[in-house]
Formats: sequence, C-alpha cells, structure tokens
Amino acid sequence: MSLNQIGLEIREKVAKYQQKNAIYYKDSATNNWKGISWNKLGEQTKNVSKSLLNFGIKEQQNIAIFAQNMAEWIIADIAIMSIRAVTVPIYATSSKNEAEYIINDSEISILFVGEQENYDKAIEILKTNSYLKLIVALSKDIKLNNNEKSIYFHDFVNVKTNETIKTELQKRYSEAKSNDLASIIYTSGTTGEPKGVMLDHTNFMESLRAHDFELSVSENDVSLSLLPLSHIFERSWVFFCLHRGMEVYFNKDPKQLAEVLKEVKPMVMCTVPRIFEKIYAAIQDKKKEASPMKVKLMNWALNTGNAYHNNFKRKELPVPKFLQLKYKIADTLVLSKLRDVFGGRIKFMPCGGAPIAPEIVAYFHSFGINIKCGYGLTETTATATLFGYTQFEFHSAGKVIEGTKIKIGENNEVLVKGPGVMRGYYKKPKETNEVFKNGWFCTGDAGKIDEKGNLIITDRIKDLIKTSGGKYIAPQKLETTLINDALIEQIAVIGEKRKYVTALAVPSFENLKKYAVKNKIDFTSVEDLINHNQIKSMFEKRFEDLQKEFSKFEKIKKFTLLPKEFSIETGEITATLKIKRKIIQKKYKALIDKMYKD
Repeated sequence: MSLNQIGLEIREKVAKYQQKNAIYYKDSATNNWKGISWNKLGEQTKNVSKSLLNFGIKEQQNIAIFAQNMAEWIIADIAIMSIRAVTVPIYATSSKNEAEYIINDSEISILFVGEQENYDKAIEILKTNSYLKLIVALSKDIKLNNNEKSIYFHDFVNVKTNETIKTELQKRYSEAKSNDLASIIYTSGTTGEPKGVMLDHTNFMESLRAHDFELSVSENDVSLSLLPLSHIFERSWVFFCLHRGMEVYFNKDPKQLAEVLKEVKPMVMCTVPRIFEKIYAAIQDKKKEASPMKVKLMNWALNTGNAYHNNFKRKELPVPKFLQLKYKIADTLVLSKLRDVFGGRIKFMPCGGAPIAPEIVAYFHSFGINIKCGYGLTETTATATLFGYTQFEFHSAGKVIEGTKIKIGENNEVLVKGPGVMRGYYKKPKETNEVFKNGWFCTGDAGKIDEKGNLIITDRIKDLIKTSGGKYIAPQKLETTLINDALIEQIAVIGEKRKYVTALAVPSFENLKKYAVKNKIDFTSVEDLINHNQIKSMFEKRFEDLQKEFSKFEKIKKFTLLPKEFSIETGEITATLKIKRKIIQKKYKALIDKMYKD
C-alpha cells in the first residue's frame, strides 16, 4: 500500500466497492438499520467538502466535531481531511468549559454537533466566542435557535456551489501530502491541562499498514462501532475497517449495547476492559443463583474450553482427540451460549485503554472470545503492541507491532519510536520537548519486556503512590482487581504521603439493592444501604478476599462507600472514564482525612 491521505484512501475504496454498503446507522423513526453504499458515502463526503470550501475553509484550518457516534460523524471527518483541513474531535460527554477550551485553543470556526445537549452548549459558547462562526447540527432532531449561525447538516451540504469550488476541490485533492496535519486530538487531562496531540496522514496510513500485517480480516467482516469516535482507538479502527472494505455499524447509544449486539452480530469490534469486567461479574452473580447441577456443568465446560483454547490452541500444540470430543460437547451445551452474548460471530475483539486482569482475559478466551489486548496512546496513533493469534501471554499487552520499536528507559518508562508517533503537542513546544528523548517518545507508563518480547505494563509513572513509609503502590493494579467484583462500580485508591492505603468506593447500586433484598436488609435510600453495618461488613470481607494476592503494605486498610458515582460532569473522571485522582482527593478531603484518624 502506497502512502497517501485518508481522503484518497476512501476515494479508492469508493471506486472499488461502489454499490456495496460501507456503513450503517439506525433510523430513529423506524428503529431499523439502514445502509449507506460506498458510492453514497463518496458522494456525501464530496458534498460536505464542497460546502466547507464554500464557507472559506483554508488548508490546515481546524474544524471540530462534538457528537456521539453516527454516520455523519465519519462523513464529516473524511470530508474535512480530504480538503487538507484538520479534524478536532470533542467528546460528546464533554462539559461546556471543556469544549470551549478546545474551541479556543484550536481556533475553531465551524463546529459539527450531534445532539441537543451539544448544540445547547455550543450556543452558549457562541455568545462570547471570537472564533466560532457556524454550528452545523448533524441530526434533524435538534431544535435550532433562530439565528444565522446555526444550520442543519442537510442544508449545509445542499448549499449550491459553483465551478470555482469544484476546481478548488480538485486542487486540494492533487496537492494533498502525507505529512499534512490530519487531526488534533486532545488528551483527557488526568494530570493537568489537556494537550492537543497532532497526528498527520502518515501516522494514520502507517497504522493501517501495520494492522494489515497484524490482523486477519476480510471485506465480508462486520464491525460494530461502540467506543467514542472522539477516541483515537475507535477512530483509527473505523479507518482500518473502511480501508479493508468491512461494513461498519454505528451504535449511537451505549446503553443499547446488549440489544445491538444481537441485531448486528459483529465479527470484530473495539472494546475496553470495563465491558468484559461487567459481563464477567454478571456471569459470576448468575452462577450463585444457579442450581448446583448447572454450576457443575458450567465449570466443567469452562475448564474444558480453557484446556482447549488456552493450553493447546494458544500454544500451537496439537489438541488430543479426546479433548476435541469433550470440547464439542461443552461448546454445544454451554460455551456457544456464552458467545451468543456478543452476537455469536465474534472473530476477535481488540481491547485497550486501561489495564485488564489477566484472569478475565483467560476466562473469555476459554469460551472462544478472542480478546486481543494491546497497548498504545493517542500519541502513538493507538496501537503500539498487540496480542498475536497464538503464543501470547495473558498478563501482557502483547508484542510490538510491525514498523514500531519499544524499549524500557529510566524509571522503567516505556519508550516508543515509529511512524505512528505524533508530530507533537499543538502550540506546546515545551511539553513536546519534554516527552521526546533522542527520537524516542516517553509514554509516562512504567513497564518491562519479558524474555519472549511481550510488553508488561505495571502502572502510570505519575500515578504511582509513595506512602509516608517510602513504599511505592501501583493504584491501577489495585483498582483493576477490585472493580472485577459485581458489587463495586468505581474505586479510587488513596495513599500518597500517607501511612497506609485507603480507598473511596462506589458500589454498583443496582446489584447492591438486589443483595439487600435477598438478605432482607431494610432500606429506603442508597445512603441507608451504604451506612448499614451488615453492608459495611460484607464489603470488608469482599475487600479482604479480593486483595489476597497483594503484599501487606499494598492492601487497602480502610475504605469509604460513596452514595453517588464519579462523573464527567463533576470533573472526577475524564471522558474516557479515567479517574482524576487529584480532583477526587481535593473534593473528598474530609472523608479521606477521617480514614486516617486513629
């Protein structure tokens, strides 16, 4: 594959696939899935590009998209990059202040919005913003204010253009370079002010080339777009799917995931650990309610699947005939039904964005769900390492992908070099210089490389907690272990410069209420539940059991149950659901201090 631009790549696929459906969306009126052919995708993309030129968008000018996943999102994205402009994604869940920061920093003149909430925030920003000139509503369901600076996507696209615009479009196509800036993606800002990661077309195209080498897919495969397109992981995956001619279904509402999986029956889809953690916890809960005979059958089937997939197939060893027979029976009775939770056709599921417990990865592999764990950052255009199809280690993040290099630097920091590494941080030369050493990008993650070449991430260096006794604690390791429990929804580990480790825990309120009813615990509110002595004792026992494998100094000694989830709106977690530890520590200082009083 020759290096080119995303826009040219898409135009080539339009010419190749023509009437084949490229993407699907769910029609809100009929609740049915509707396909958009490659020809239609190409036509719509071209029309949006013309409209942007008609508005006066220059080469390398920044344009933002503030929306949930939808077909119009990716159409606008491709159209922007096709005319050598720059796409700036904003998470649909971002607050008004977060969106305004990005609009000001990247000097956005046109903003595409997807939902009423996004539009309303944009209108508020428009009132005092010197950069924003036009808001384009991607959905016809949005109610527009009566002003000349708002327009529906349909009307924006259908603005008549002249020959001058058509000539300019062809000129942009012909002058496009692979080193043109393609996108500025703002990091979540867990440790400070968000930074705009600058990715050019070479970054994206080399990512496609590397994944061609690493993954076995075909144009007959179907992908479900579930994670936010604002995140590099999902967006680069959608580009890869389109590059390979796969059909992509855009799921707009994450709450409808269970239903959508049954409808779409995807073969591949990007995921994050929390999806598997929740399903794992739900399965464990159902096992507790099942009859002893059913539990025995399920355990036998999973043990058989574990031997088949993890002990033989993963290691490329010949499967004994007796095990093959046992596996067929186990698969018919139990394992295939577990796979049906994901639609029943999954070939593999790339997973990243946060740590995931190796026992959970092994568990899903045992019934044929191929979780492909990997490691990467926005700054590396997502994937830097990835599980192979065989010979991978469950406790690792896989091996370095084709064309990329990794090594371990000072303080066990993971360093990356390769064509996927960003150009730098937008308008931040100082911060850019700080993360590059001799051509290597310093990730800020601590890790090691084992004798087989697998990367093992131990923690975020900036997240490491040092107790007053001088012991270092990796909070993410603790948090990942604890949220595998069905009754724990969120947890923030505390301990910096303290004499022992504590935690703020948010229960899964739905499961906690079920537990209370089952155990005949009276309550009228969530506060009643978390303050009930029997509930506290139950959580103490769970914490003790879950931390058995940790050293004494690492273990959480005390915890406080919270009556409300950490949220994006309150600034306690990022748009990618990562904990903002400093903000949480400041907000809950009184509760935290109470846990350290003798």
